[in-house]
Amino acid sequence: MTGTETAGRSGLRVEVPGADPVIVAVITAAVDEVWPRPSAPASDDGASIPAWRFSGRWWSRPATVRRDRPLT
Repeated sequence: MTGTETAGRSGLRVEVPGADPVIVAVITAAVDEVWPRPSAPASDDGASIPAWRFSGRWWSRPATVRRDRPLT
């Protein structure tokens, strides 16, 4: 790195010819703080899905089966 070039924790390289190196370092540190970091992907192991899952509910049957016949 030469002159007014700096690198942040995320590997961001900034080169600003003629700028004060302290100012460039402060701006790079601020960008590193507010820039979103990649998060770990959500696991698809199925542990968060409840086992019963609406079994036996009236709305789980098709609409044609739920219809009551008119009394005659």
